Amino acid sequence: MSKKQKKQKAQAEGRSSAEYYKLHTKAVEDLVNADESNSPEVSKEELQKYRSGSRIKLAGWVKILFIKFWFPAAVCYFFIWGLSTYVQDLLDMLVITAIALGVVTDILTNNILRWFASTEGEYDRYMMFPKRGYITFPLNILYAGVVLFFVFMIYNMINAIACVASGTWGQTFLGVEPVLFGLFYLGVDTLFVEAKHMCGRILQDAINKTKTT
Repeated sequence: MSKKQKKQKAQAEGRSSAEYYKLHTKAVEDLVNADESNSPEVSKEELQKYRSGSRIKLAGWVKILFIKFWFPAAVCYFFIWGLSTYVQDLLDMLVITAIALGVVTDILTNNILRWFASTEGEYDRYMMFPKRGYITFPLNILYAGVVLFFVFMIYNMINAIACVASGTWGQTFLGVEPVLFGLFYLGVDTLFVEAKHMCGRILQDAINKTKTT
């Protein structure tokens, strides 16, 4: 190889090395300065490719229903069943159970739903109070008390109908147990959450009609 060819080869290698380091330096700067304002939008399908998980894929609504059923059922098992020999007064038991349900909803149920979401806010519509904050803690306890009251009324109504049908009074045909309690709680909670969304849509439609007139 002649001196000229060696010189040209050295110059080419120098340019390629300089371009290589320039590209990598730019990549590092872009990574350091990246934020929500200058980052490109990534589709939900693309994000899903990089999420780890089991080979058995469950629909999102199946996970949500199971979680929102399982935790009330667990509270029934540990509190209603577990404390029944120590807490004899019905009102005291309802208050303790409502507090437990509200705390579990705020700390466990809602946070697990947020963790399962592939994008931020994906499962917020399944929560009565989706926003995080200190105010949601007492609100979830109060809301749990309302849901628990309606669950209690469902049990009373079923037992009253059974008493009328059988011709006996004061007999408990359906007692409280975790599985059915969890299903009742899930059903009442779902009705309230959907009612909230329906009221929100009605209010938004009224606001939009007011703006257009």
